[in-house]
Amino acid sequence: MEIIREGMANIAVPKLEAFRRGVWDYAPSRAPVFYNPLMKTCRDIAVLALQTYQSLKNHELKVSEPLAGCGVRGIRFAIEVKGINAVYINDINDKAYEIAKHNIKLNGLENRVFVSNEDANLFLSKNAAPNKRFDFIDIDPFGSPVPYMDSALRALKDGGMLALTATDMASLCGVYPKVALRKYGGTSLRTEYCHEIAVRLLAGCLAMMAAKHEMGIKILLSHSTNHYIRLYSSISHGAKKADESLEKMGFILHCFKCLHRETYLGIISAGLENRCSECGSNLKFAGPLWLGSIYDIEFCKKMEENLKILEYLGGEAKRIASLIIDEADAPVSYYVIDKISERAGLPTPPLKNVIENIRSMGFKAVRTHFNSRGLKTDAQSSIVIKAVKEAAQKLSQ
Repeated sequence: MEIIREGMANIAVPKLEAFRRGVWDYAPSRAPVFYNPLMKTCRDIAVLALQTYQSLKNHELKVSEPLAGCGVRGIRFAIEVKGINAVYINDINDKAYEIAKHNIKLNGLENRVFVSNEDANLFLSKNAAPNKRFDFIDIDPFGSPVPYMDSALRALKDGGMLALTATDMASLCGVYPKVALRKYGGTSLRTEYCHEIAVRLLAGCLAMMAAKHEMGIKILLSHSTNHYIRLYSSISHGAKKADESLEKMGFILHCFKCLHRETYLGIISAGLENRCSECGSNLKFAGPLWLGSIYDIEFCKKMEENLKILEYLGGEAKRIASLIIDEADAPVSYYVIDKISERAGLPTPPLKNVIENIRSMGFKAVRTHFNSRGLKTDAQSSIVIKAVKEAAQKLSQ
């Protein structure tokens, strides 16, 4: 073990090098208690998102982390987020439970952070009664969050916020579309914007599961970083809210020949057009998935204010948050200019030049956090391809 400093917390964690068997070995999975230092950016953004949510609610929050590991995330919430009344963390691993207890004591939080040693779903179900529910629940598993969604929804207050992490990117990004259909209720598609499809599949799964309990969802924030996607959603009780959420479900149709993409609202795929309106080729589809916004403008604006206050957050978290704010009202999907240049046999131009070209044609265009070489725009694929070609040709002049 070793003591590390993350955010404003001191945390005892496994010394990962002691458990690494080779250069490419994934040490966190071999350690007796799970701790992944690469997820610090995720935890930084979680602190920012929770502070933003608390600022909008303007009352003390009861917070839960059912899959806590060593407790770093829950402890950071208690220390760094203003307006947190109590944090309840849990882990089924006996060693994780003991280390989390030690870390709570290490940070002097015995009166505000409470730890239990149970199965996550059992822990959440015990807090499903109206007087025991949480304002915020953070589900951060190794793999898919789907097994915990149902119990998390029942343990959340009306108007509460649910955070979900998914690391099973192969299924969500189109490598195993049947697995995505089985787990998330929608088919994935291997496109250049597959990470956004992954977010929308997770959001769609949440919307469908919430609807079973007569709850509606509102996506406040989402991001894709490294090997995972992350989603923050508020939950509202009521059959009408559930119906409104289901109206935002649909499909993304994609043409692999000309890169045209379009959306189709509706959960039934029988009415889908299978011919591209641009080139006449066969269209492939992803879904059903969430076609509503994956960011909330009001939430993003408040997050921008809090970003200035939480100065100690890592640079990567600040970069992602800034890009998210810029693309908050952008349309579905994005383009990766490297892919377009490669198809055309041209050198890859600077992204800013392509964006300027698209804007000069009267369309909106912004960078996206999903891909460092990507852009979101309301222009059709032919316009984007033209803008890339013009920018590439200027390089050779």
